[in-house]
Amino acid sequence: MTTSRLRILFPIAGTLGSLLLGTGCVRQQFFQPDARPNAAQPLSASADSVRGATAGRQYARHGGLYNALVGRHHRPTWAAPVAVPVLHLPKAQLGGLKPGKVGGGFNSTSLALTTTDGHAYVVRTVDKDPIRATPQWLRGTFLVNALRDNISATNPYASLTVPVLAEAVGVPHANPRLFYVRADDPAFQTDSLRHFRGQLGLLEEKAAPLPARQPAPSSVINSTKAFNAVFTNSATQFDQPALLRARLLDGWMGDWDRHPGQWSWSLTRPTKTGHATLLPLPKDRDMVFYRLDDGVLGWLVSRLALRHWVTFAPRYKNLTGLMSSGHYLDQRGLNELNRAQFRATALAMQQQLPDTLITRAVHRLPAPAFALEGPRTIAALQTRRDKLPDLADAFYQQLARRPRIGGTAQAERFTIHRYADSTVVTVQTAVAAPVLYRRAFLPTETQRIQIEGLGGNDVFAVEEHGNKPGRKPAIRVFGGAGADEMQAARSSKGIRFIQESVSAGQAFDTPPEE
Repeated sequence: MTTSRLRILFPIAGTLGSLLLGTGCVRQQFFQPDARPNAAQPLSASADSVRGATAGRQYARHGGLYNALVGRHHRPTWAAPVAVPVLHLPKAQLGGLKPGKVGGGFNSTSLALTTTDGHAYVVRTVDKDPIRATPQWLRGTFLVNALRDNISATNPYASLTVPVLAEAVGVPHANPRLFYVRADDPAFQTDSLRHFRGQLGLLEEKAAPLPARQPAPSSVINSTKAFNAVFTNSATQFDQPALLRARLLDGWMGDWDRHPGQWSWSLTRPTKTGHATLLPLPKDRDMVFYRLDDGVLGWLVSRLALRHWVTFAPRYKNLTGLMSSGHYLDQRGLNELNRAQFRATALAMQQQLPDTLITRAVHRLPAPAFALEGPRTIAALQTRRDKLPDLADAFYQQLARRPRIGGTAQAERFTIHRYADSTVVTVQTAVAAPVLYRRAFLPTETQRIQIEGLGGNDVFAVEEHGNKPGRKPAIRVFGGAGADEMQAARSSKGIRFIQESVSAGQAFDTPPEE
């Protein structure tokens, strides 16, 4: 969460802060000390499971007035007592696990693990602490209490349902398993691992395994390296149909937190022509089935301050906000697909997600959590599945309004074909070279096309076809670095060429701030 967004959220939270939080400073003992309410009773060293463990019972300690104002969220699920296996790292649950480096994002704490045969895993705490995402000037205030309490808007076990759903539509996925970490486990006694003691954790592969039909990758890389590979030369490109499936799955499950840091990429081995493909590997499914706007404050926050915090419900709410965290990736990774491809993908996914499969997936929730949320979640997923083509069409229109096409650090030839009813843009490395990119744009869908040559000595050619070539959509061409050439007749309308690059921070090859 950025500082600017927190500055917007602060006065909204402040309006109800004294009533809801009951203190002007951060609560020192916010989290439950142990997932086992009876933690005072010793747990046998040989115990393979525990009963009655809770993911975070502190979220359910409030009364009816608080829940009406802030929101009930998933509080009962966080406090529901569940049966959980105990994590024993040396045992053969996965062939033995050896602890590695401690890490994690702004909320979770994670521990890298390796098996005896070298496979990489990670265990992450189910409960989160967003204090690391807050600026120093806010860390002593009641807003930290509010942000911590907002974790109750997430379903602690939602990620357990994802493998069945993702597998059905051919999207790579991790296979998380829920465990309890003993408070006295000798493998977790160092100070850096204190956040794991007595807590529930999710153990999963560090990189999502590929579907069986996919070729073995040459490497698995993060988004920064993936973008750099695409921007360096045209030999590496995103697998756009695969990314579309993954993004529609995100929207269907209500997973709004899909910024570039939430992806890894499988880089395929180069073909005989030297080309390689980046297959998306989604990770960190913490925001699936998110529920925020069931209270006055939650409703205000989602409408006025943080519009991308979108509640999962039977109908799709605020599509722009729902998909906005992935906009940088979507603009670059889905810019060649047309409306028919979006719709065809959604229709195929509908057929791959029957009611029986949805029910099987949601039953992966622990039984007490399913009793609380299962039936309504199944019904919502079914309704959203029936509206998947509408989601795909609205998503397409959002991206088609002002698409961006980028070159690389090498020289490319961009050809803009103007027809009476459309504009077709192609990209090649030379006149007679294979086409790397091709898409037709319609004036009814697209207002403006932005083309960025980036590096190299690029050529931008305009070819007009027919007696009355169209003037729309408008086209802005930015040459960027290099000695670029614009080949266009003086009569060409609606096309503007700028030799310079796009302003700093806005260029096609400038990653967003995380």
